[in-house]
Amino acid sequence: MAEPAPARPLVPAVRALLAAFAVLTLVATTQLFVFGRDTASGFAWTVRPPLSAAFLGAGYGAGCVLVVLSLRRGTWGAARVGFLTVWLFATAVLLVTLLHLDRFHLGAAGFVPRAAAWGWLAVYVAVPVAMAVALHAQLRAPGEDPRAGPRLGRGLHVALGAQAVLFLLVGVALFAVPAARDRWPWQLTPLTARAIACWLLALGLAAVLVVADDDLQRLRPAAATYAVLGVLQLFALLRFRADVDWGRAAAWAYLAAVCAVLSSGAAGLARSRRRTRRRAALGVG
Repeated sequence: MAEPAPARPLVPAVRALLAAFAVLTLVATTQLFVFGRDTASGFAWTVRPPLSAAFLGAGYGAGCVLVVLSLRRGTWGAARVGFLTVWLFATAVLLVTLLHLDRFHLGAAGFVPRAAAWGWLAVYVAVPVAMAVALHAQLRAPGEDPRAGPRLGRGLHVALGAQAVLFLLVGVALFAVPAARDRWPWQLTPLTARAIACWLLALGLAAVLVVADDDLQRLRPAAATYAVLGVLQLFALLRFRADVDWGRAAAWAYLAAVCAVLSSGAAGLARSRRRTRRRAALGVG
């Protein structure tokens, strides 16, 4: 019997891009989540209200977790969800940037916001192209992408599928329908609405890919990402609760969605760890 082909490793270009994105997301998390009140003087554009900055910062924080854990796995099968999610996000952000270029601090008097704006533009012009080239090289690399673990199970399938539909529908609405931002729990500008839409679309794609993979072992990076995202979003809501119109049903629906994301991530991590311990106890590799 022929031995199975080895798992397809990450090519150097993909590794380099994931590592670069990990650093960039950490910087963006600090600027937006920690210093969300100071975006007029320290970020690529002025994000108002601060809760919008914190939402975006939480997304970057969760994205950092996704790319770091994907990078640690070392194989394309384990990193595919993270890489493709980042690629969609970066491409969508480039489109948003070009649509709202006048809102960026490209001509600001201060050095920091001007440098941040030009750095943002350079990154989001270069990254989608570089990722497309790296993806081509990755798909040509030898090896296979075998299943690494058991299937997700019906509960996770249903939860992630429902969240994928929700994120994609709301993301498309915020991106393409101006009136949609009026239904958001807090005030959004056209630029911040589309920036938030980029994260929702990326999360929706990640959920679709995880369901399609149907592999509990490969779920771990995405599950950890969901859990971190839920925690950070809850903290942002607590910190900037005055920005939310709690008298609207949309605010409570948003809170329920954040709790569902956190629950799905925690459940996925717990189930994956239980199965890993069980397989180890049985002596299964």
